[in-house]
Amino acid sequence: MRSIMPANRLHLLIPFALPSAADASTALHNLQTPALDKLVARATLVERVIGEDFQRTLPHERWVARQFGALPGANASTPATTTGTAGTSAADEAPLAPYMLLADGGDPGAASWACVQPVHVRIAHDHLVLIDPASLELSDADAATLLAVARPLIEELGVRIEAPQPSRWYLSTDAFSALAGASPLRASGRNIEIWLPHEAHTGERSRAWMKLQNEVQMAWFEHPVNEAREARGLPAVNSIWFHAQGVVRPVTSPFSRVLSEAAATRGLALAAHAAIDAPPPSFAETRMSDATHPSGAAATTLVELDPFSIPYISQDWANWNTAFAALERNWFAPALAALEAGELGELGLTLCGDTGSVTLSVTRGDLRKFWRRRLFASLFIE
Repeated sequence: MRSIMPANRLHLLIPFALPSAADASTALHNLQTPALDKLVARATLVERVIGEDFQRTLPHERWVARQFGALPGANASTPATTTGTAGTSAADEAPLAPYMLLADGGDPGAASWACVQPVHVRIAHDHLVLIDPASLELSDADAATLLAVARPLIEELGVRIEAPQPSRWYLSTDAFSALAGASPLRASGRNIEIWLPHEAHTGERSRAWMKLQNEVQMAWFEHPVNEAREARGLPAVNSIWFHAQGVVRPVTSPFSRVLSEAAATRGLALAAHAAIDAPPPSFAETRMSDATHPSGAAATTLVELDPFSIPYISQDWANWNTAFAALERNWFAPALAALEAGELGELGLTLCGDTGSVTLSVTRGDLRKFWRRRLFASLFIE
C-alpha cells in the first residue's frame, strides 16, 4: 500500500453527487455517511454555482474548463456567485472536444473540433428520447464497423474526421463552426427537441448538420451490426450526437497531478503538462507528490470520481446510494482520518448535480470548528 505524503492537498471532483431537492429523500434513504457529514459540516464554502434547467453543458464540465482556463476570459481564482455564473466567462461554455481529442491520442492543432458519438434515440409517445450512450454496450469492433460505414459519407460532405477511439469521433468543418450542442448526459432521458445542435447566435437548426446526420442514420438503418444487436436485446445504434465544440486555448493546471478517466479532464491536464493517471480505487492507494506547484503553492492532486452518472441519469437511486456508501468507505472516511492525523494538509470537494455545483475546502483546523453545522442536504440544488 502506498502512503499519503504529509502537508499536501487533495481535491475530489464528483459528478452527479448532488440529487435535486425533489429526489433527495429517495436518493438518501438509509444512507449513512458520518465522515462526509463531518467534512461538509466543518468545511469552508468556496463557491456555490446554481445553474439553469436548460444549460447545454454539465456542472463538472464547466468546472474543469474554468479551472484550467479553457474558457475565454476564464479566471479559476474568481469564485462563482450564489446566483450563477462562474468567473467572467459565458455561463454555458465547456468547449472540451479538442482536449478530448488530445486525450484520445489525436492532434487538435488550431482547428475547431466537435465530439460526435454514436447513440440510440428512442421513439416515445410524441417525441424522441436520447439514451445514455454508456448503456449501449457498444463494443469497439461494432463501433469500428459503423464508423467505416459513416466515414466516407462524412468526408464526402467536406468534413474532416478523426477517430482515434472507435466510439468517440471528432469532426472539424467551417460549416459547423457556430454550432452549439448539448452534452449527451445533459440530454439523456429527455425529449431531445431542445438539445439538438443549433446555431449559437440565432438558435436555428443547421442544415449542414441535419444532412450529415440523416446520411449516417440511413446508412446504419438495418445494418447487420444493428440487426445483431437487436437480436441480442440491445438497442440499435441509430444516430449520432454532436457536442463540446471548441478550439484549443493555452491552459495551465492548478493541480500537479490529475487522476481521472474522463477524456476532457485528462486532455486538459495533458495540454497543461500536468501528470495524469487513472483514479485508484481508494484514498489509501493515492500517492500524492510532495513537490510544490510551479506557482510555489503546495502540490494538489485532483481525483475525479464518477460512480454516479449511470444511476443518476437512470434514476436508479438504490445503486446511487450503494455507490455513495462505497465512496464513504473508500474515500471520505480515510481522507477525514488523514486530515485529523495531519497527514493531509487540505481536502477540497467539488460536488456536482445536474445543473449546479458546490465546492468546499476543509483543513485540520476546520475540523475543530465544532460550531459549524452545515448539513449535506443544504447543498442540494433546487
